[in-house]
Amino acid sequence: MTTTSETTTFTYQGLLEAIQPTSGGRRIIDQATGELVGLVAEPGIVELDAAVQAARAAQPAWEARGHEERRELLNRAADAVEANAEALAQLLSREQGKPLNGPNARFEVGACGAWLRATASFNLDPETLVEEDGTLAQLFYRPLGVVGAIGPWNWPMMISIWQLAPALRMGNTVVMKPSEYTPLSVLALATVLSSVLPADVLAVVPGGRDVGERLAAHEDIAKVMFTGSTATGKAIIRSSADTIKRLTLELGGNDAGIVLPDADPLAIAEGLFWGAFINTGQTCAALKRLYVHEDIYDKVCEALTAVAKNMPMGVGLDENNVLGPLQNKAQFDVVSRLVQAAKDSGARVLLGGEPEAEQPGYFYPTTLIADIDNSNPLVVEEQFGPALPIIKYSNLDEALEMANSLNVGLGASVWSSDTAKARQVAARIQAGTVWLNKHGAVDPRVPFGGAKQSGYGLEFGVEGLKQLGSPQIING
Repeated sequence: MTTTSETTTFTYQGLLEAIQPTSGGRRIIDQATGELVGLVAEPGIVELDAAVQAARAAQPAWEARGHEERRELLNRAADAVEANAEALAQLLSREQGKPLNGPNARFEVGACGAWLRATASFNLDPETLVEEDGTLAQLFYRPLGVVGAIGPWNWPMMISIWQLAPALRMGNTVVMKPSEYTPLSVLALATVLSSVLPADVLAVVPGGRDVGERLAAHEDIAKVMFTGSTATGKAIIRSSADTIKRLTLELGGNDAGIVLPDADPLAIAEGLFWGAFINTGQTCAALKRLYVHEDIYDKVCEALTAVAKNMPMGVGLDENNVLGPLQNKAQFDVVSRLVQAAKDSGARVLLGGEPEAEQPGYFYPTTLIADIDNSNPLVVEEQFGPALPIIKYSNLDEALEMANSLNVGLGASVWSSDTAKARQVAARIQAGTVWLNKHGAVDPRVPFGGAKQSGYGLEFGVEGLKQLGSPQIING
């Protein structure tokens, strides 16, 4: 570890040692090799309560620093992340499984710095609502207090930043509970951030379901931010009810993409691939159902297969790979079951579909399935892995009916050479975000949130900042 007047820089080993428990701990395994990455302590309710109490005590002084000083500290936190980017990326790759290169570990750590800087830059000025006849009515946003954040295992560092950056920017303090699958990544990120931030404004408490349930129900937590499954989101709603907490929930998706007959198969093939297979398909807003018009169906299948078969999959620390293993056995089993259901139905396997026996790690090959019915489990259930069903349609109304048929609507996409036509189609899709000729691209300036059972509340941009404040009208 090296400390300068501006930043603290860790080696990979130094960062890992900084987050290891003094005794005991649960083993965290490299998802590609089965080797030990490190140990994580498993605190419980007592430790969580202590962290919340400390965060509550620290919040007034943090709020009192004001917007400008908090901006400066978030920018310094971004400096610290960037100074430690390689150590963070290596730990993330080993624990989560994603490769260093491609839109993966180094990309994720880079996004952490970018999101911190963007969040620091947003202005949230008072809004004048009425100013006439001696009356001035203005809308302000005040900090909520302590924000509880519960994160997922697929993008553990980046989504942690999505939660903590706007919360801190608004003058709240934060207590985070990371996924049991990827606690080391979040603890390491918090260690780097805390080298800049004041004591107790950010705490990470790893643990099991009991810790998450207590966080959601805690009387001193003013708001919970959660990214994860719809089922867990519903449990958080129930746990939070007695204290009438504010919630931001980014829940499961099963995103549809519609390819119109005027699209160029060769031009869109790589965009389709990364829309579906970024992070080896383990992304809430990944493309998970692809509807292609019958006129270009075979050409799209051919072009997509040609791209997919040339994307190397393997151990994340190998600089050549851009796809990695599934993060855990439970998810591997989900993907295996759904692909088998597609094969059993007679659907056509264009690529993959057969994991190698006796291979270490939870590797599932890149899989493309064609000629599949829209009611097949691989289409209806969210696979959250490297398997994409491709469904043929004859007319646009049919495609829209299929795309809108599920009770989720996080994201969607339309692919066409005619942008005006694509916008008309996008307006008929029931989803929080609809991308044109791309899928899953997020921007810290552009609000993001789901429709239907994909959650509620917005993240990112000024609208995301407002979600971390309590509106107050001063009228006189």
